[in-house]
Amino acid sequence: MELLDLLTLAAPVMLKGVAYTLWFALASMIGGLALGFLIAVARVVPWPWLNRPAITYVSLMRGTPLLVQIFVIYYGLPSIGLEFSATSAGILALSLNAGAYLSESIRGAIQGVSRGQWAASFSLGLTYAQTLRYVIVPQALRVAVPSMSNTLISLIKDTSLVSVITVTELMLATKEVIATTFRPLPLYIAAALVYWGLSLCFEAVQMRMEKKLQQPHHN
Repeated sequence: MELLDLLTLAAPVMLKGVAYTLWFALASMIGGLALGFLIAVARVVPWPWLNRPAITYVSLMRGTPLLVQIFVIYYGLPSIGLEFSATSAGILALSLNAGAYLSESIRGAIQGVSRGQWAASFSLGLTYAQTLRYVIVPQALRVAVPSMSNTLISLIKDTSLVSVITVTELMLATKEVIATTFRPLPLYIAAALVYWGLSLCFEAVQMRMEKKLQQPHHN
């Protein structure tokens, strides 16, 4: 089978896989960002009853493989009555994992804001929560964007792991075509190029965001 014919045959199945990959990545990005922000705040507030669970969560998610986390959620939790569809389990696992890494980026950025900003806010009568919301977090997010973007871009590649729970994203779609054509090398290379292309698109968005955030504010 000629290469062009092979790719033409594989294209419909692989494009369907790309759509699922984008869905997984975007849904996990939203979930990971929301969770990461909450965990980062829990890490910096002066309340041990919030700090300790957040520290434990981040350590657990960063210290165990994502593949194991997917297996625990999809295959393990049903034994205690918590059952998820393959799609839900994949998004949940990716969101929980990304949230841990994103929380560290946000936490580092929050702690990088000078203590003088806190003191000035308190002197104006703002509470701790108001200072965090209106003064510290907006400045921190500008600093955190590059490292946060790297984590979010890596989600594109991490979606390939959900193929182990039979979700038809790009990697599983590629395997299905290989099973009928017996041409693994060109198809795996094609899949790799698609992942690369998707990553380049998200990198372009990242660069635009960074440039926009670096622009001075005008009254």
